[in-house]
Amino acid sequence: MNRVVITGMGIYSCLGKDLDEVRESLYTGRSGIVFDPARKEMGFRSALTAKLEVPDLKKELSRSQRVYMPEQAKYAYCATAQALKNAGIDQDYLDTHEVGIMYGNDSSAEPVVKAVDTMREKKDTTLVGSGAIFQSMNSTVTMNLACIFKLKGMNLTVSGACASGSHAIGLGALLIRNGLQDMVVCGGAQEVNPFSIGSFDGISAFSVREDNPAAASRPFDRDRDGLVPGGGAATVILESYESAVRRGAPILGEVLGYGFSSNGDHISVPNVDGPARSLRMAIKDAGLDLRQIGYINAHATSTPVGDKNEAKAIYDVFGDYRVEVSSTKSQTGHEMWMAGASEIVYSMLMMKNDFIAPNLNFENPDEDSAKLNISGKRVDKHFDIFLSNSFGFGGTNSTLIVKNM
Repeated sequence: MNRVVITGMGIYSCLGKDLDEVRESLYTGRSGIVFDPARKEMGFRSALTAKLEVPDLKKELSRSQRVYMPEQAKYAYCATAQALKNAGIDQDYLDTHEVGIMYGNDSSAEPVVKAVDTMREKKDTTLVGSGAIFQSMNSTVTMNLACIFKLKGMNLTVSGACASGSHAIGLGALLIRNGLQDMVVCGGAQEVNPFSIGSFDGISAFSVREDNPAAASRPFDRDRDGLVPGGGAATVILESYESAVRRGAPILGEVLGYGFSSNGDHISVPNVDGPARSLRMAIKDAGLDLRQIGYINAHATSTPVGDKNEAKAIYDVFGDYRVEVSSTKSQTGHEMWMAGASEIVYSMLMMKNDFIAPNLNFENPDEDSAKLNISGKRVDKHFDIFLSNSFGFGGTNSTLIVKNM
């Protein structure tokens, strides 16, 4: 089996448009959550959202390239261009090597809404535009990036709800382990427009703490009242260790373990058994004593049942070993399809800089979170191995373990 290493990272999120900005936001505990009046005008129960600017790519991409790209593909382009540069990979390398792409994405709502509106209003499908079909498909991110960067290896979108980005990295690692690819561009993207999450608001999934947006996302806190939607994109370059050494690439970390499971239960209410099995599988896959793990980036989205059951699952697996636990969603909100990838980048930045970002708004633990080692303030600490959880609707679970290099 080949060793799988991380040689590049890129990020475009509400915490910043590059690695340096995001690292500073994590370190200072800055929240990226705001109140959006436009959502209130649309009839949203909650107008809270992460704040993100859609990038203008006119100077970087041709009009014919941009016309096929919805919002989340633009985020993913920015994150991937950063990651490739970070890994020391230029277009000549991509042109002469078989590089794959596996990216998490599970919706592309806005292009569908706009196309349907045009058809209903104009009664003429030719007015929808040539880019609509490519913008509206779930595979829009991988099809756009594969064409823009001329990638010739595996080309696949992973749609696994809020575990999509994590599964993309795990599956990319499996391809490399088994010698099927030397390098895979992996990540996750999430659109931030209101059309994409209106149905979530309709089932009262969001926090209504609108008077203080920065205090709305409160994972593990007793007084949490729902999640806050976020988004953007994050990319990691996975590579076989041999390929990285051969290129003289910067080796940032190693993917040691990938665990996964299905709850086989309720479509939206998580249980304890499924996540616990995912955790155990990842630890076994990594060949670790669990006490070697120095930090857990929890999935915890700030929902009453989800946080409670994840806390139970972590305690079920780790017992009295009080590993540091936090959820970066306290700063970013829930980045959904992107989250499993962005939280690898966030955790890598913390590991490389010897700190753990605060679990914002953790003021009063409940009976389950009280059993975990969660801090509402930044913890300055060196650690060399972290575990990251991502769980999603339908009971899909993904756990990744990464080691510092």
